[in-house]
Amino acid sequence: MEQRRTKRFDLELPLAITRAGAERVSMLGLTKNISSTGVLFTSGSPADLGGPIEYVIKLNAVASQPVSLRCVGKVLRSEPFYANGGNRLSFTIAVTLERYEFVREPQPLLNVAGLR
Repeated sequence: MEQRRTKRFDLELPLAITRAGAERVSMLGLTKNISSTGVLFTSGSPADLGGPIEYVIKLNAVASQPVSLRCVGKVLRSEPFYANGGNRLSFTIAVTLERYEFVREPQPLLNVAGLR
């Protein structure tokens, strides 16, 4: 039986990969589970094994003030699978969670009584 060091939480949250290796990228994904040491997610593109990765997880996209988690880690695993009944090649990607910061998205400026 497999013993994990940290508890995993099954969460489906939107994720965006912003950097893979030395390149800036823009790839979308969806988390499958999250722990204090890593994230498992699906994406339409593979990731380079062992390479550094930066990604952003939207924690509450529909709240009055959205909050995201900007993370840095490295790629541990990237496995192909066929989604949508075998019609589309996707990838399950496991990454470490080495550093993170909470990021609040800016509130739109309100124009109240002519004030800006």
